[in-house]
Order: sequence, then structure tokens, then C-alpha cells
Amino acid sequence: MTTDPTSEPAVRVRGLRRTFGDRAVLDGLRLDIARGEFVALLGASGSGKTTLLRILGALDGDDGGEVLVPEARTIVFQEPRLVPSKRVLANVTVALPRNRSADGLRALAEVGLERHAEAWPATLSGGEAQRVALARALVRQPELLLLDEPFAALDALTRLKMQDLVGELCRRHRPAVLLVTHDVEEAVRLADRVAVLRDGRLVTDETIDIARPRDPGDPAFAALRRRLLADLGVDAPAPSLPSPVPAEAGVI
Repeated sequence: MTTDPTSEPAVRVRGLRRTFGDRAVLDGLRLDIARGEFVALLGASGSGKTTLLRILGALDGDDGGEVLVPEARTIVFQEPRLVPSKRVLANVTVALPRNRSADGLRALAEVGLERHAEAWPATLSGGEAQRVALARALVRQPELLLLDEPFAALDALTRLKMQDLVGELCRRHRPAVLLVTHDVEEAVRLADRVAVLRDGRLVTDETIDIARPRDPGDPAFAALRRRLLADLGVDAPAPSLPSPVPAEAGVI
């Protein structure tokens, strides 16, 4: 029987183990990411989030288990990691054949930077530089896009704009996405599924059934945020209700 390749997950991890000394950072981890699915991964510092991302991106090895990922995969890091001696377009198309310049310009247009193609990286703002890094990732048409806290170094307003841009572009290009983040609200805004990594395994793996665009003031959004914070070991108090008005206070 022939298997439909589109029915297979883009990422399949079974029993993944990674140790550093005597410590198992990843211990029997299991994860699937479907094609076109956006998964956000939360966890405390040192929980192994970036280790998992690096293994999926072939930047680190494992100590056991099965890891199946597409060959076409790219990573966007917290820092843009642009080459200072290359102009913006050359950064987008770095290591690609010279005939891909038109693709690079289209990728820059998607992130709103087509007019900056001949600019030098030093002239860009932090948000612009990160948009160049995103264009560089997407021009390669990845089947798997790995995002390692790509908004962490940005100011609050730029971070929100970048979140919206990444969400829009991922829905347009439909790669499988793994976003590593410390920001629970960011995870809920962007992802189709959210997972929490603790003690080397996923203790939470939940589909987000909240209509987009997602409003942090939505009770369903707030309830999921509280549950995720609890899974991360953070006590988040429920929103307080207004105090009842005494009967005599309502008499005019």
C-alpha cells in the first residue's frame, strides 16, 4: 500500500534523550508536528527547549531515540545574525545560487523591506534586522521553520508587530513551525498547539481552540494562560470580580 506523504507528520520524535553529564535534559520525549502546524514550546530556563530545537535543526546530536525531520528546514534565532559585510539582499540569499535574487526581493517584499535591499545591516533597526532574518529563512521554502525566541530582544510594540507578521507569513507559506518561547501570551496568540517541557518530557500538549485574532482579554485566552502558567510552576491569580454594590447604594 502506498502511503500519502502529506498524511505523515513533518516532525516525528520518539523517545528522544539528551544528557549533559549526569543530567538528562530530554528524557524519552515524544512529539509530532503536522505539516502546516504551528506549535509553541514553553518551559523554564534550562528545561531543554533550545536543546530540542537545536537537535531538530541538526545543530546538536542526541543520545538516543528517533528524530525524523524534513531536509528543508531553517532556523530564526533571537539575534538576526546578519553578515555585516553583505547588503540586505545578499544576506537574504546568502549561500543560494545567484539566480535567486528575484526570490530574495520577493521575500523582502513579504516582510515590508523591499526598499532596503541595498542597505547595510548596520543601518537597520532591531525589528528590521529580524525581518531580514525571517525573509532569509522563508526564501528557502522550508518544510520546517524553527523559531528560537525570535522576538525576545525587541521592544514591546515591535514584538507585537513581529508576532502578527510571523503568524501571517506562516499561514501563507504553511511550514511546520516550532516556536521556543518563555512568553505564555505569545504562545497562545500564535500557535495551533502549545506544549510545556518539564523534567525532560512534555507535561502539557494542548490544541488551542480559540478563534483568531486572539484577544488576551478573552476569558478563554485568560483561562488557558492561567493553566499554562500553573504547568510552568507559576501561580497566576484569577481575575477579580467587581465587588457587589450594597442595596442601599443603588437607591437614588
